[in-house]
Amino acid sequence: MSEGIGAALRRKVRERADGVCEYCFMPDGEPTFPHEPDHIIAKKHGGRTLLANLAYACFECNRAKGSDIASYDKLTGELTPLYNPRQQNWSDHFHFKRAVIEPLTAVGRVTVALLKLNVPARVEIRDNLMAAGAYPPTA
Repeated sequence: MSEGIGAALRRKVRERADGVCEYCFMPDGEPTFPHEPDHIIAKKHGGRTLLANLAYACFECNRAKGSDIASYDKLTGELTPLYNPRQQNWSDHFHFKRAVIEPLTAVGRVTVALLKLNVPARVEIRDNLMAAGAYPPTA
């Protein structure tokens, strides 16, 4: 969640992410609700409100993630950390199969599951954006 984050820090988080969710790459002009800074490590787990601990997240990703920092991988049964956009490369853990975000690793699997990245409505939005040439954003 984004409580206690000033306007200047919010702006820096958005600029660093180039206006797209750092978990699902949804551009911030598309959703109904605005994107917001996410504490990657929640304050209740000792995370601080610093640029290095904030990710730009769409409403859907941020609400699904909440204060979670890990989940159980259904394949291995192991407690596995969620994807951390400040410490990991997205393409090491995920890739696109059309509009579906497919996990490549245990980190990817728990993140896709917990953040509900591939629920039908989200896949349909990405598919429509892809058809219009507006997704995924170019680097």
